[in-house]
Amino acid sequence: MNIVLATRNRKKVEEIRKIFASMKIEPRFYSLDDFPECTEAEEDGVTFEENAVKKAVQIFKCTKMTAIADDSGLEVDALKGAPGVYSARYAGEPSDDFANSRKLLDEIKDISDEGRGARFVCCIALAEPDGVKTFIGYVKGRIGREMRGRNGFGYDPLFFPEGHDRTFAEMDDTEKNAMSHRGEALRELREYMVRQAHHDSCHPELVEGKIPDKPE
Repeated sequence: MNIVLATRNRKKVEEIRKIFASMKIEPRFYSLDDFPECTEAEEDGVTFEENAVKKAVQIFKCTKMTAIADDSGLEVDALKGAPGVYSARYAGEPSDDFANSRKLLDEIKDISDEGRGARFVCCIALAEPDGVKTFIGYVKGRIGREMRGRNGFGYDPLFFPEGHDRTFAEMDDTEKNAMSHRGEALRELREYMVRQAHHDSCHPELVEGKIPDKPE
């Protein structure tokens, strides 16, 4: 199976590939770098699901290939769910992980350790000829007072998952992906794909007209 990931974020592409590899399911992934004629959708939705669906559908229409898009972000309790869908551009455009983290730290600098609860949210949208499906993942935790660790991206250096004393950025990929919001959403997606593959193999007459395995 060929799948195009509706992003040019190389770190996100690599993370998705690693998560799928750990599940022993190996589609051939493309990114938007392989389709320079396709433009990324404007992320103007008010929910992660709206943005993920919009991105997946736009790239599916452009490439005529099964498309996966994700929209994810950080919701901080003390900020009433902010930065939320604005996580990637919290400090303005262009997106800057370090600037976003510094702004977040400044916004909650006077909040006690007990009040620094947060959660990462990820919505994965799968667009294919049969329609669009969405899959949601969450991970709860808290925001630290300084950036720690060099792995990952985004707010990973600030986020301590619940029950852990290391940030996501201090964990290796395997440990992080086993509990991350993106990992949870992708596992839901994998289960759906496995069920669909089993169904199609039992009913081959229903797969006519689906996207071919190789892009034209």
